Amino acid sequence: MREINMETTLFNLLGKEVGKINLPVMFETKVSRSLIHEVVTGFLANQRSGTHSTKTRGEVSGGGAKPYKQKGTGNARRGSNRSPIMRKGGIIFGPRPHGYRQNISQTKRSLALWMALSEKMKNGSVVVVDELSIDQPKTKKISEILSNLKAGNKNILFVADIIDKNIKTAARNIKGLELEQAASLNSYQVLWARKLVITPKAIEILSNRAGSEGNE
Repeated sequence: MREINMETTLFNLLGKEVGKINLPVMFETKVSRSLIHEVVTGFLANQRSGTHSTKTRGEVSGGGAKPYKQKGTGNARRGSNRSPIMRKGGIIFGPRPHGYRQNISQTKRSLALWMALSEKMKNGSVVVVDELSIDQPKTKKISEILSNLKAGNKNILFVADIIDKNIKTAARNIKGLELEQAASLNSYQVLWARKLVITPKAIEILSNRAGSEGNE
């Protein structure tokens, strides 16, 4: 991917500026909200298992004998207690197992990711740090990083080339903090995040993804 004259500040985990970094052209992608909506809707639909199910009158138990005699009771005629209008009877037009999968092309998914990243960068919601690693798996260290970077305490996404084992362990107790590798990042995760903390290596991987996916 070619680079543009767009650069941003590079921070360390203490929140101090350590330089500048040039960003790939993907961070200047023109945003199409309709495309992002299509891709995100498809992504969420594909997360559904579609296993919800109810029983029809042919599947509920019972029904072997007539509930009561045909005449003389003052009730309507009943041939089975499995009727949908009977208590514990079958369900009319209830949900049945089926798939919700939507096929979204790789090109659209890639474009939506670039658009989401561009929008986040434009809004100042992206913080680029020189590394994402800690020497001890302690939640306190993660809290200090979030404080140093002024990342807030809600919907924070760490993106790196490889997720540091200590960070993965320490982040378990922090609600609203998610970790993701750059190779599997998607537009929904980017849009979910109020603050995106990313490393230069992760940006490089995303840039390479953009190049390889664009050539397919």
